[in-house]
Amino acid sequence: MKTALKLLLGAVSAVVAMSAQAQPVPQNINIRGVVTAFDGKVLAVKSRDGGDVSIALPDSVPVNATKAFTMADIKPGMVLGVTTMKRADGTVFAIDVRPIPPAARRGLSPFDLQPGSTMTNAVMEAAVESSAGQELLLNYDAGVVKVLVPAGTPMSQSVPGSRADIKPGETVFVATRVEDGNKFTAVRVQVSKDGVIPTQ
Repeated sequence: MKTALKLLLGAVSAVVAMSAQAQPVPQNINIRGVVTAFDGKVLAVKSRDGGDVSIALPDSVPVNATKAFTMADIKPGMVLGVTTMKRADGTVFAIDVRPIPPAARRGLSPFDLQPGSTMTNAVMEAAVESSAGQELLLNYDAGVVKVLVPAGTPMSQSVPGSRADIKPGETVFVATRVEDGNKFTAVRVQVSKDGVIPTQ
């Protein structure tokens, strides 16, 4: 009897452990789109794929606005976040360029701006003019990469904003955490301002 009880308890413990392991881990998902409504607590967005998304915006999450940024603003030593793609000939080219905080972690990582895109957080060491556009030499600590920036490449910078900047019709980039029931909670928000949209 005692042996049977021990076996039963062991089986229950194993099931509980397996259930705990099976619990979904919160995911981070970036949502890009146009604001359709905002009541101060929940942000409604028409995402770029056409879906309607509701995002909880906690009071503790700051809102950033967006300001124009150009190649003329880029100086050696500046830390940039550059989203890149690679052409068939091996050329690495930018599809988005932004200044990021100097303390930001350097490196390369997959990014979801476009399929197959890579985020490069790096120090800009040099810029060279070429027939195809500007070429930036980016040091991401573990290595150096040369990135072509064609004319017309989207660029922007994040600046302090407020919830008053979130209005229907504005474009937003929202980094979210997905919680139980596929509910989205914002962890970072950047909204367009004066016609300048977030490019990431």
